[in-house]
Amino acid sequence: MRAVLWDMDGTLVDSEKLWDIAMHALYANMGGALTAEVRESTVGGSAETVMRIVYDDLGLEPDPAAMAESADWLHDYTGELFEQGLPWRPGAKEMLDALTADGVPMALVTNTRRGLTERALKSIGSHYFTVSVCGDEVDRAKPAPDPYLTAAHLLGLPAEHCLAVEDSITGTASAEAAGCPVLVVPNDIEVPEGPGRWHADSLAALGVEDLRAVYQTLNSQAGERTA
Repeated sequence: MRAVLWDMDGTLVDSEKLWDIAMHALYANMGGALTAEVRESTVGGSAETVMRIVYDDLGLEPDPAAMAESADWLHDYTGELFEQGLPWRPGAKEMLDALTADGVPMALVTNTRRGLTERALKSIGSHYFTVSVCGDEVDRAKPAPDPYLTAAHLLGLPAEHCLAVEDSITGTASAEAAGCPVLVVPNDIEVPEGPGRWHADSLAALGVEDLRAVYQTLNSQAGERTA
């Protein structure tokens, strides 16, 4: 394990609940009502994916300009919520501190736009991360592998040498497609089991050596599958 690649929303910080507030506000602004099922389908998605879901759900013409305006409104609203402070997920800050002390390089890999990510990093602390990759900086956002492949490349490492930490189905699929072993720490959405995934209830009970052990186990299993 030569680096750890972190998802942001729902993994490091409990921002999905703030996205909930913003999504309900967006629907109210557009004259609709957000259902739990639709909200669940947007978790971990890029701005473009989320807007396609919203416009389809509301039966609106998918006009690119209107969708872009709605996405900007959503991100501006969410950014105001972020400015009020982001609650950490259990054990996340302690793990960042421990990995930093151990000299393990880290990257932030998120589908959130750069502008909003920078506002979040004011709360999280940008000093933890050697690099960060946002959903609007790659050709294809999660669940495509591009964000994780880009982060690994910027670190000068093969993706398979990096442990990804994710909370969503979308993000886990992205990390897997890039070739990263994945530590899955679900938040509100259940993530299915898989051969390249290790599930943990919380980061709070884990230390750096636990992450190394998870990586070694998943890496060994991957070698057995390809042997």
